[in-house]
Amino acid sequence: MNNALLRATGSYAPENVIPNSYFNELLGEDVDTWLVENLTIRERRWCAENESTADLCEHAANRALHNADLRGEELDLLVIATDTPEYVSPSTASVVQHRIGAKNAGTFDINTACAGFVTGMDIATKFIRADERYKNVMVIGAYAMSKYLNKTDKKTVTLFADGAAAAILGAERVNGASPKEQKGYLASELRTQGQFYDWMGIYGGAAHQPTTQEVYDHKDHLLKFVKKFPRELNPDMWTDMIQTVSKRAGILPEEAQHYFFTQININSIRDTMERLGVPVERSHNIMDKFGYTGSACIGMALDDAMQQGKIKSGDTLMFMGSGGGLAFASLALRY
Repeated sequence: MNNALLRATGSYAPENVIPNSYFNELLGEDVDTWLVENLTIRERRWCAENESTADLCEHAANRALHNADLRGEELDLLVIATDTPEYVSPSTASVVQHRIGAKNAGTFDINTACAGFVTGMDIATKFIRADERYKNVMVIGAYAMSKYLNKTDKKTVTLFADGAAAAILGAERVNGASPKEQKGYLASELRTQGQFYDWMGIYGGAAHQPTTQEVYDHKDHLLKFVKKFPRELNPDMWTDMIQTVSKRAGILPEEAQHYFFTQININSIRDTMERLGVPVERSHNIMDKFGYTGSACIGMALDDAMQQGKIKSGDTLMFMGSGGGLAFASLALRY
């Protein structure tokens, strides 16, 4: 049987840098101090007016292909995780497949919001392990949420940002390696707490509430926090899922060298690492320079660590994503 190995990564953030000081002026109050002290966010990137999700994906995909020394036509499958798609229909993956020359790749989009990149990695792994025809699978997490922000809503406009990240998973035959020596995919877990579906999201513009003047007037076509999530929700779920995945992978949480979380709240990450008994320094975080990039953030953090040379052969990586819905995805692999 083949296993899925991480071949290469690539990421992209728009050139348009938005510092915290922009929001001090926009909102007429000091939000910079709170953002730095509570979330570590100092700046983020937003798309230019003529830049959109497919553009972000294209840049990230080409960087990953370059790093893997592959051509687009060598990809067998392209999976794009996003909740800010290029169109309602057709899929963003169709657009990107054409742009990067992946003429032999099947394509589809998935939407588990900010858990999307890890969900996509899990799906890609299952294709590789189940069908030997899939040799190279690209997963992209992409986010252009600046297009959906209410510029007067302090809760969202200061936090959300844009970017994309790509990972290429490749097939490699498993030759009787012991669990402690096996490289590639180790274990994963997907969960959903659907009772929170109406607490945060973009609720206008689709089948339930098609675009009308009333939708625009109520700003239902923009991102909204409808209710405040319980403070312990992410730490509770993250800790339990990581422990579950670790057990399934035959490792202890402290045996993973690198942790990559949804970059929504640095305090939730610190709390989870403390509960797991793992040094917080093993979590690689990028929210200080990129803000919250949703479906892209875990992949962007992974690529950032890869580019810094932090990840070595044999290292175990733990991914933990959560997003609107609420969707959760965790995955462990050995590099």
